[in-house]
Amino acid sequence: MGKHSIIPKAITEYDLRLLRIFRTVVENGGFSASEAELGVTRSTISVHMSNLESRMKLKLCSRGRGGFALTEDGQAVYHACIELFDSLNDFSLLVNGLGKELSGELILLCADQLDSTMQQKLAKVVQYLHKKEPQLHLILDGEAIHNIERSLLQDKAHVGLLPSYQQIEGLSYQTIFSEPIYLCCSSNHLYFELSDEAITPEMLARTPSIHPGIDIDFEGREQLKKLNLSAKAYQFDTRKTLILSGCYIGYLPQSYIQGELESEKMRIIHSDSASYQFNLSMVFKKSPRETSKVELLKAAFEAVFSSKP
Repeated sequence: MGKHSIIPKAITEYDLRLLRIFRTVVENGGFSASEAELGVTRSTISVHMSNLESRMKLKLCSRGRGGFALTEDGQAVYHACIELFDSLNDFSLLVNGLGKELSGELILLCADQLDSTMQQKLAKVVQYLHKKEPQLHLILDGEAIHNIERSLLQDKAHVGLLPSYQQIEGLSYQTIFSEPIYLCCSSNHLYFELSDEAITPEMLARTPSIHPGIDIDFEGREQLKKLNLSAKAYQFDTRKTLILSGCYIGYLPQSYIQGELESEKMRIIHSDSASYQFNLSMVFKKSPRETSKVELLKAAFEAVFSSKP
């Protein structure tokens, strides 16, 4: 074979013990500061650190008159250390949860206010969850998109419902609902009494309009480029309020304004040319801490949203 293959040495229990000491030293900022937490003397900690460095054949830190400092290798080992112990914790949680009844909270966060159609769909999701795992404490709440993404990544929520506008690393996205979204105005707006033919692209380019506040997909961005974006509203309900004021035009799904269309409080402008597709995604962490709860939610959404109305 020519060169010998180098096989990594398996990590022993002793290595894990030394790595835990190393992590404690780093997080306390030195040997002396770690004595109380570790319950050993500074000289003993020094021996353990020397043993770890010799076993790894790496210099992990410098300790002298300049104080404690990690080397570049030491920084890499420390970050790998965090991932290692987090993985061990996740493994313990997974194994402990196998074969057991689910317990605790089941957290589902929504980025927008729910229209009647989505309320009915989510009510069926809740029915499914309650029938399968009635002992779970269900939390259904609304949050800003960036807060939902952060909560999912930090395992503080299990599933989020978000508009499909970007893909965050570490999260998985499944489109569960799609509908067209239209440019509209209220009965208080000048355009309400005008025909579509009378509302020219030049007029739209000057008219105060609403930006949805997020970096929507390409099709939506192309539509927004045609408008004079002078207000911002992240959620459908706040956007609807701005449109109803008569001061702005903006984009909303037809299902969300169906009542206003029927009562002639709002109208759609250029339905053929001024529209784009709105997609709603079920979002979850790729490697969640509580896998069983995420799988339960995924199954509930699949059962409800894949079925015919």
